[in-house]
Amino acid sequence: MEDKIELPDCDLAALQAFGRRLGETIPPATILLLSGELGAGKTTFVQALGEGLGIKEPILSPTFTLINEYVEGRLPLYHIDLYRLQPQEVESLALETYWDGIEVEAGITAIEWAERLPELPPRYWSITLYSAPHNTRRLLFEKVGYSEQ
Repeated sequence: MEDKIELPDCDLAALQAFGRRLGETIPPATILLLSGELGAGKTTFVQALGEGLGIKEPILSPTFTLINEYVEGRLPLYHIDLYRLQPQEVESLALETYWDGIEVEAGITAIEWAERLPELPPRYWSITLYSAPHNTRRLLFEKVGYSEQ
């Protein structure tokens, strides 16, 4: 996958197709940091990613549980939602456990409302969603912290 992608004016179907394709090819131990206003499509994107990973269980927003783990797909998916937290509250979640692979199997860590992280992981894929006219989205995808190959 390219290091930087912009999808202007993508509709819901295009957003889901991108998420599914990513789920089919994404390598283990990848961190996805998702940003965007409320209703921009972050959870919808993670649901499509889960489909691409082969997860059959419904993927629900972890707004109140904070972390949902789905382990039956090609790779585990750790879906985290920081919407209700302030940056100082995020530290107690010990999210580095997921990106360091210390206590959990290496999988995909998808963090919604990533702008609330007090500290960023050393390498991650940034996915920013913006609402656009006519019920479309603009998606910006960028790999951060990866050296040029």
